[in-house]
Amino acid sequence: MRTDQMLIVALIGVMMAAFVWGRYRYDLVGAGALVIALILGLVSPKDAFSGFADDIVIIVACALIVSAAISRSGVMDLAMRRLHPELRGPRTQLLILVFICAVLSAFVKNIGALAIMIPVAVQLARKSSVSASLFLMPMSFASLLGGLMTQIGTSPNIIVSRVRQEMTGQAFSMFDYTPVGAALTAVGLIFLVTCYKLLPVRTRETASLEDAVKIDNYTTEATVGVESTAIGQPVSNLLKLAGGAAVITAIIGSNGKRRTPLPDMLMKAGDVLILEGEQEALDTIVSHGSLSLREHHAGQRAEGIEHSAVEAIVGERSRLVGLSAKDISLFNVSGLNLLAVSRRGKRFVERLGEIKIQDGDIVLLQGQLNELPELLREWDCLPLVAREVKLGMTRNALLPVGILLVAMAATAFGGVPVAAAFFAAALLIILTGSLPLREAYNALDAPILVMLAVLIPISDALRKTGTTDVIAAQLSSTAQVLPAYGAIALILLAAMAVTPFLNNAATVLVMAPIAATFATQLGYRPEAFLMAVAIGAGCDFLTPIGHQCNTLVMGPGGYRFGDYWRLGLPLSLLVVAVSVPMLMVVWPL
Repeated sequence: MRTDQMLIVALIGVMMAAFVWGRYRYDLVGAGALVIALILGLVSPKDAFSGFADDIVIIVACALIVSAAISRSGVMDLAMRRLHPELRGPRTQLLILVFICAVLSAFVKNIGALAIMIPVAVQLARKSSVSASLFLMPMSFASLLGGLMTQIGTSPNIIVSRVRQEMTGQAFSMFDYTPVGAALTAVGLIFLVTCYKLLPVRTRETASLEDAVKIDNYTTEATVGVESTAIGQPVSNLLKLAGGAAVITAIIGSNGKRRTPLPDMLMKAGDVLILEGEQEALDTIVSHGSLSLREHHAGQRAEGIEHSAVEAIVGERSRLVGLSAKDISLFNVSGLNLLAVSRRGKRFVERLGEIKIQDGDIVLLQGQLNELPELLREWDCLPLVAREVKLGMTRNALLPVGILLVAMAATAFGGVPVAAAFFAAALLIILTGSLPLREAYNALDAPILVMLAVLIPISDALRKTGTTDVIAAQLSSTAQVLPAYGAIALILLAAMAVTPFLNNAATVLVMAPIAATFATQLGYRPEAFLMAVAIGAGCDFLTPIGHQCNTLVMGPGGYRFGDYWRLGLPLSLLVVAVSVPMLMVVWPL
């Protein structure tokens, strides 16, 4: 090997060791490695920042935005009602999640399938009081396995099909991948469901402050409109939506008379419900019961002005103390809308606008985003730590899901590049108001995106210095002395080892011609070897950087770089053990 080749191999080795060590955050390690590569001349200044424009970075960034929009839409609450609490225990929940991810990934891009399912997993974990890290990495691995089952499931399958057509004049068909891919998926899912405890329990770095703010006795009021699905339903059905996290403290009929909210009492149009519970639970009842919050001013909102809600503590000098929102006509005076009130140890039965505010009450206020900070100071209300407030948001539950489905269909059947489709989907989601621009930028996980962007030119240096050619030559000479099953296993392992640094498509482009060439030299048919390359390139279970699915779950799951091999290494060995005999049976040599 030449000096530059030895240097790039040494640099990547040191970088991987730093990732596993975990002393410094992964984006800093990647940035440091890029600077060293620049100093050593392994990466040119012209190419140093090309990774920020790479398709992989665009896809991951847009997938984060799409996933945030789906989570915000509330459509996942419908899935939650199906999955919880009927499914008891994390293992059963994990089985359903990984199965859905695998099946979806067989027919749509796995990154899109995973983007749909991440909000479901996060909410399910929250309601089950377990860490989301329990679900997210197995789901990512399941989406990679599911993509092996069809030609359109993953890019390596498409590329090896083209290589076979160039060699034999016949490409692989849509379901030529299914026998081996389905077997690997079935065995892999069983492993993921039974061995998920190999993963350490992690939490997001930003979760601690939000978790410290737990307010479970907000009081709000909502009206049963003429189009509400709650009409004619008993109180118990409406409360089931909240999973026990909210109660109805009073019902006020359209005639002004109060009724005791017994479980079997039927609700009528015009009823005003006094609700108490966590703000997310209240939002679930309001949105899925098609109820109307107390927003008599909604029609006065100016077009194009973004509104937001904030939780705040009422100060002792606030003009709100001793008065109700009705007393001072809060909205008419300030433009603020009172959505809910919380007071320690107090259960309210009066209407929201009639509650006398006291010093220390926590209020949920809604107003124009650009005016909220000044209004909070004016009314002496101290905002709590920033966290998502769903109550009072306007949402279209199906729109972001529909946009994502159209984008995935365009990539599968319309020939649109994945990056372009996901970028257009993210833009449409913002333009249609499915996700405010501020929340879209908050959804972007900067450390993950920076890590990807700085590692791409380093991985390109492997190819540009000719290091990949040296590795390929060594593989070819080694395979000459191995039996057939050994040669297939070698190709499979080599593809698995290379794909974290070249990405899966580049790995196939490098490895497929090599595999086909020495298959011919050994007197074997090339199909099993080409399939081995596709499987190896599609099964990066050891790092978060080889496939965008692994990268996508790193932030939400709070994973560290070294966590992936804990579950990924035994799964990789299992894939090799199952793939080799299956390939030799399905594709005889």
